[in-house]
Formats: sequence, structure tokens, C-alpha cells
Amino acid sequence: MFTAWVRSFEQHAARRRAAGDPDWGRTARLDDALVRSVQRFQTGEDGDGASLLAKSARAGDAAYLAAVRLFVAEEQNHARLLRLLLGAAGAPTIDGHWSDRVFVWVRRSLGLRLELMTLMVAEVIALRYYEALRDGRADPLLTEVAGRILDDERRHVPFHCDRLRQGFAGMPQVLRPVLAAAWWVLLLGAAVVVALDHGPALRRLGVTRRAFVRDTSVLFRPVVAAVFALRPNFVRPAARRGMTGMKPTGARGTGCRPAAGG
Repeated sequence: MFTAWVRSFEQHAARRRAAGDPDWGRTARLDDALVRSVQRFQTGEDGDGASLLAKSARAGDAAYLAAVRLFVAEEQNHARLLRLLLGAAGAPTIDGHWSDRVFVWVRRSLGLRLELMTLMVAEVIALRYYEALRDGRADPLLTEVAGRILDDERRHVPFHCDRLRQGFAGMPQVLRPVLAAAWWVLLLGAAVVVALDHGPALRRLGVTRRAFVRDTSVLFRPVVAAVFALRPNFVRPAARRGMTGMKPTGARGTGCRPAAGG
């Protein structure tokens, strides 16, 4: 399974190298709310992935570990792109933010499966956030950078889905709805925190706080269904067609699998 993911990550890395970077010579015009928001997301992307890599190594699957290394490299590239975007806007990066420190502490204190569940919450929130940046028409360079990152994030969700589905394959059916409900609580709590913290920037992009939480929930629904093999009508809230103009993730049925060949 994960050998295919290694090929997918490698193919996308080759495409990025061939495409090159955005034209950083352009000046990005970002208002203060967008600068603060991008700074906070940049610090969240900027990590070495040491905890995740160590836990993945202990899982004993060489192909999965290789795929995780490539995933971490993509996340680090996102941090680099956002750093250069801020530089084009004449803004610095920041050392950290309380929400990211709490999130990292929670992730690192857990085993691989629970760390991936926490990471998946961040990935799904990132889908909606970078879609808002891409579609908000605030600045052409911001639009380009957000679009590039969004393309990666759309693959990250099904990648983590595959590992979580494998990790929970032996879980008794009676326990699955319980853990799924706890996962929903984590997602909704994190989405509310992000909506409140980034509210001014979201409004600048034409997205209300309520819509951000609602849309993120829609994106999360097929993830929960795929990981725990639950009936779609269990993992509410239900999607409203055309809400975000974006497929939740990936393709093929559950929204948690990549297309063939990456």
C-alpha cells in the first residue's frame, strides 16, 4: 500500500522541481489580518517531524516510513513557501503561537494512531483554510502559494486515512462509534479555535466563522466514515452539495483515497 504512496510523493516532488518557485520578485499586498493569520499557519507548518518519524519507524513498515519522510518534506516546503510569501509582503515570521504549541504537545504525547488522528484534524482544517486563501482574491501571489499548498494537502488527507484505516482494522465494531465521536469533538473544538483566532482574516476572504466551522465539518465527514468504516449517516453533520466548491479529499467513494498513480 505505502509503496504506491512513496511513488506518489516522489512524482509530485519531481513536478514541483520542474515547475520551480513562484515569482518572489512580485510584491504581495496583505493587510494586517492576513499577515497575522499566515504567520500563525507558517509556524504550524514549520517543524522537523521528529516525533512522527520516530513513531513511524517503530511501526516497522519501511515503505510507510519512507512515505512519512516525504510527507514531512512537503510540510517543510509549505513553511518555506509561507515564509517567502511573508517576505514578499514585507512581514517577518514569528517564533510560535500558543495554539500551535498546545497542538504539538498533544500530538507528541500520544502514540502513532492518536498522533495521526490529531494531525488529521489539522490537515482537514488546512484544506478549508488554504481554499479560503486561494479563492479570496486578496493578492495574486497569495492565491498562487495557497493553491500549491492546497494541492499537497488534498493528498495528505487520504495518505493518513490509509494508515489510520490499517491501524484501526482490528478494533471491535462496538468501539468505533465511541472513538469517532471523540474525534468529532476534537475536530469541532479545533475548528472553532481557528475560526475565532483567524476570524478577521477569514472575513477579509469572504468566509464567516460559522461557515468555516461548517465547511470543515463537511470535509471531515468522509474521513471519519472511511477510517472507521461507519455508515455515512452516522458521521454527521451532513454535507450540503456545492458548499465549498471543492471535493472533500481525493477521489473514489469515501473521499479518502488518492487517484491511481498519485
